[in-house]
Amino acid sequence: QVQLVESGGGLVQTGGSLRLSCTASGRTFSIYFMAWFRQAPGKEREFVAAIRRSGDDTYSADSVKGRFTVSRDNAKNTVYLQMNSLEPEDTAVYYCAASQVVSATTREYPYWGQGTQVTVSS
Repeated sequence: QVQLVESGGGLVQTGGSLRLSCTASGRTFSIYFMAWFRQAPGKEREFVAAIRRSGDDTYSADSVKGRFTVSRDNAKNTVYLQMNSLEPEDTAVYYCAASQVVSATTREYPYWGQGTQVTVSS
C-alpha cells in the first residue's frame, strides 16, 4: 500500500506560478511511476504529467507542455509539479497518483492522494 498526500495548491493570478508537492508513505516510493492528474468542475479527470521511477523520463499533456514540469526526489519520497504561466483554464483539483505501469489513464493508478485545489483568477 502507498499513501499519498498533496500540498501546495492555492489561489494565483493569471501568469503566476505554484509548486505542488506529493509525499508518499508506505511501500518503497522509488518503485512507482508517479503522475499528476486534474479535474475541473463538470469535467473528466485528465492526465497532466508523469515521471518514471528513475526520474530520467517525463511525460506531459500537450496543454501544459512548456509551462509545467514534473520532478521527483526519491530520497524524500516526494514528487513535484512546478506550474508556471498559469491560466484560468488550469483551475482544477490536482491529484497525485502512483502506479507500477507507465500510463496516462486513471484506471491504471490504484493509489491516489486526496487532491489539492488550484484556482487561477483572470
